[in-house]
Amino acid sequence: MSKTAGQTASPRLKVVSAGLTDVGRKRNHNEDSFLIDEELQLYVVADGMGGHAGGGTASRIAVETIDKELRRARESRDNPFISTSNLQDALIPEALRTAVEKACLAIYTAAQEDSRLSGMGTTVISLVVKDDQAFFAHVGDSRAYLIRGELIQQISEDHSLVNEQIKAGMITAEEAKHSRYKNIITRSVGFEEEVQVDVMGVISEPGDVFLLCSDGLANMLEDKEIHELVLQTSHFQDVPQKLIDFANERGGDDNITVIVVQVQA
Repeated sequence: MSKTAGQTASPRLKVVSAGLTDVGRKRNHNEDSFLIDEELQLYVVADGMGGHAGGGTASRIAVETIDKELRRARESRDNPFISTSNLQDALIPEALRTAVEKACLAIYTAAQEDSRLSGMGTTVISLVVKDDQAFFAHVGDSRAYLIRGELIQQISEDHSLVNEQIKAGMITAEEAKHSRYKNIITRSVGFEEEVQVDVMGVISEPGDVFLLCSDGLANMLEDKEIHELVLQTSHFQDVPQKLIDFANERGGDDNITVIVVQVQA
């Protein structure tokens, strides 16, 4: 089990973060990885798949490659971390997309070179906070939420079979929770040489909490339960542990990883 926490400041806003991963109650190894890079204000959760060796390797390569690529981008002539006044002109989304694509190629290449890692891949949900802007890049069914006052909103869209079925009107959201296909994802990083990456940006407000998690949390708790627990926890740094404990009490069917990021005035 690893834990990290920290805080970083922008000219107007301070960012406080905490992250934790746990093996859960049913698995004997943890294939999730997470990253908190306070300097870049970069946060990543990756949920690996492909067996004991493969899943953990894929998620680790993903977080390390994304961090390395964004650090390299910051040192380049076209530094995407230079502030812009509006979301439309920001360069960070494209830099995030490129970093995830590079991670995809790195994982795929590693699997080609070692037969024990064949077929490995990972989900990725990543966040960069820059001043009052928050940018996400996303593949798979790990999630990003925005908690703002009385609101909780899922920002990412699950790349999963059951979500496709919901959108097609074949099943309800309630039926999806109990579907035997709920662990099948339609996109992953590294399973193939290339991947389509969703990117998005939002304007953040002081008090906003961004929550990144693997499906080990999202499958165990309702959105409103996540919302209540975040608001009720007196010390922000304790939020990941509280959420993980709750998911484990529900059965802990999978590895559980949580990062919370709060924007403060």
